[in-house]
Amino acid sequence: MTGRVKSVNARIEIEIERNREEGNWSKVIELAENLKEKQPETVCLADFLIGEGKLENYLEECPPIEANIKKAQHGLIEAKRYLNLAVTEAGIKAGVAMDAYLLLGKLHFACGLYSDGLSSFKKADLQNLSEKKLPLRSLRIVAESYAIKGLCLQKEGTTSSKFKKASRDEELSKCFDLASDLSLLYMQKLEKELSTVSTTGSGTYSPQPSAPIQKSLGIILEQALQEAPVVLLHQGKADGALERYRSSLCAVESQGVNSIRLKFMCQMAELLLQGLVGEKYRPPLNTIAKTSIWKPKHYTSLNQFIPRNECEETILLLLVAESMAVRNAVLSQSPEFKDNRVSAYQDAVAVYDLLTVATVRWGQISLLQESLERSMKFSFEEPHLWKQHALSLLSIGLFDHALSVLKEVIRLEPNNSSNCLIAAKLCYEHLNSAVMGTNFAIEAKEKETRSPSGLLGRCHLFIGIGYHLQSEACQLKKEKENLRTNAITNFQSAVELEPNDHLCRYYLGLQLAIKGDIAKAQQHVRIGLDLQPESFSTLHLFVLILTAERQHKMALQIVENALEEYPDCLNLMYLKAHLELHEKGGDKALVTAKQMLELWKNLYEGQTISDVPECDRKSDTRSVFQLYTSEMSDKDSSSLQLHNTAVSRVEQALSEVASSLSSFSPRPGPQRAWLLQVEVWLLLAELYLSMDQEGDVQQCIQEATHIYPLSHHIMHMKGLLHVHKQEWPEAKLCFQNAVAINPQHVKSLQQLGLVYHYLGLQGLAETTLREAAKIEPKNHITWYNLGKVLEALGEFEKASNAMATALMEEKNSPILPFNSVPLNFE
Repeated sequence: MTGRVKSVNARIEIEIERNREEGNWSKVIELAENLKEKQPETVCLADFLIGEGKLENYLEECPPIEANIKKAQHGLIEAKRYLNLAVTEAGIKAGVAMDAYLLLGKLHFACGLYSDGLSSFKKADLQNLSEKKLPLRSLRIVAESYAIKGLCLQKEGTTSSKFKKASRDEELSKCFDLASDLSLLYMQKLEKELSTVSTTGSGTYSPQPSAPIQKSLGIILEQALQEAPVVLLHQGKADGALERYRSSLCAVESQGVNSIRLKFMCQMAELLLQGLVGEKYRPPLNTIAKTSIWKPKHYTSLNQFIPRNECEETILLLLVAESMAVRNAVLSQSPEFKDNRVSAYQDAVAVYDLLTVATVRWGQISLLQESLERSMKFSFEEPHLWKQHALSLLSIGLFDHALSVLKEVIRLEPNNSSNCLIAAKLCYEHLNSAVMGTNFAIEAKEKETRSPSGLLGRCHLFIGIGYHLQSEACQLKKEKENLRTNAITNFQSAVELEPNDHLCRYYLGLQLAIKGDIAKAQQHVRIGLDLQPESFSTLHLFVLILTAERQHKMALQIVENALEEYPDCLNLMYLKAHLELHEKGGDKALVTAKQMLELWKNLYEGQTISDVPECDRKSDTRSVFQLYTSEMSDKDSSSLQLHNTAVSRVEQALSEVASSLSSFSPRPGPQRAWLLQVEVWLLLAELYLSMDQEGDVQQCIQEATHIYPLSHHIMHMKGLLHVHKQEWPEAKLCFQNAVAINPQHVKSLQQLGLVYHYLGLQGLAETTLREAAKIEPKNHITWYNLGKVLEALGEFEKASNAMATALMEEKNSPILPFNSVPLNFE
């Protein structure tokens, strides 16, 4: 086109070309009319320019969308007339016919005449257009032509012929691919030209640099860019769509495509996360060669990071998208920026939601938490990202910080009861704060009463759990009974509101079992198992209830059947070992305990190897939570994982002291996995002790000590070994140390009282055992030991009463305490 105009008049040619590039169509029309008057032989060229100007001028005001079709049919009559004048024989001789046909295709598309549009492109021979360097304006025309041809093919509908459909699909993909590449190339050249103009322009006295001129792609080219990968997806070519996304995103960035690049990153991440590419996935190549002059320039670098798999590529995409979203964030809270602020925030939320899915899937929660931390600066009064931040903190173990953020979420969503329930769960599981958790649950119930959302039953359940935990920690008999009554009342309300919720049945059954009402407890637990047969905690409680009814063989059979279906449940294996010890002897139980050690290695050893990438480590933690809550039949059954977290902190502090005083150093990896192994070693020690194999007991204790020194559980086991050897002073010291770490460790108090008895310290023995009875009044071992002490003191009536109490409590005593079952929220 430039060459043709030059032959007419140099000055007018320069003016026309400059205004065409700048999109100053009114001026183009004016200059074309002047050209027509001064040079009558250029009438076809002038008609083309006038038609082009009128078409583009109109479409700037009324974009070519379906809503404007009827309006365009009337508004573009004049432009159509001029362009038709340019496709005559004279127009062909003047060299403007092809360009006129391309613009007529655009005009017909705006008017909804899709068949006419395709006909115009066919007359222009668009499908056979050779690749060559084009001026900026011509480059845009060709890019739009391919885009519009693709859109017209979409609008035309499908055909019943498979051959025609395949041919049409191939042509559609080709059109959008070419349109995408040409669009990106156009924006790169436009930005380069504008930057050249701005640097070579006239000088200015202003201290501020002049703002660069920015031009957008426009609706048609934007739509083509976005349709290119979508069309391939609809054709079942997910790998092709992935390559299309890669090609567009690897193109050197220009200002006009920033928003599209952000969308593409999110869409490509979704494509990878959905697994649509599947086995056809191939990592990106090291370099992307530019094989055509119609291809945009791509980034190239010797030190470029190349993702090796879907995980790396997805997270890289989303981290780059996050940086763009954060860069575009509007921090000002002024009303005039509201729309921009909301739009930027929504873009950021889309990125963070995808990043949440990706990082959780591949175990990169700490990376998510860092990103969400950055989002806080533009999330003022926006509860969604605050809540995501709280959950990420919770996932990486920053529980105190998580609670602080949750409190802000609760403030931002005053009618949302679920946030209070999350806070209550956090207090129960990790913060050793049953009272605070109960208060959150009560607040949730109040919110639910005001704004019902179907969670009232769950609110009563969480209140009941809070009272249950408080009763476990309380030592005053009357207060303990009140708390248990409140717990049962709330669990009953939860069952009435949610009769099909297995958790309500589980906790009500647990509370009734602790109270001693075994028959009713079993009734609710059976219903809970009917509702959720896969609930390990409910099954655990059911087996304990059977042992309380002296049905040990049936209990063992149930556990064995369950383990056939769920062989990796360490919690049930632990229970099986105790049942086997009771029914079949130590040899059989020892086999199960050794299997547990082997299973630990298979399930959790990967977590303890520091050089294994986090996303490759096994992350099943179900057994960690469940096994450690049932350890060693203790009252503080949940010591390190659930409500007795304070003891865990004391032990951890003592272990740190040990590491500073000796050669001890903590094992690498998550400590909870190591704590689980400690429990297996202690179980083995207990079994070896029952078989009089003192040397093996000592070795097991040594293994446990290497992992977690100064634990009250380990000290308790050392004490048991000394008792077995009748080394009373050494046993006394071990049990005293265990009680010093955890004053509520009932088993250590029982043994310490017994050791005092053997040492002739009957007063101390009585005091110690009565302390144990306060903590756990239904433990028959405590009452039996107390009876022996009272008998030694000559208080035969009291001794008789204590023995009678022991017999009565033993009738409903399970093989492991009822409160050894885990807290369960799933």
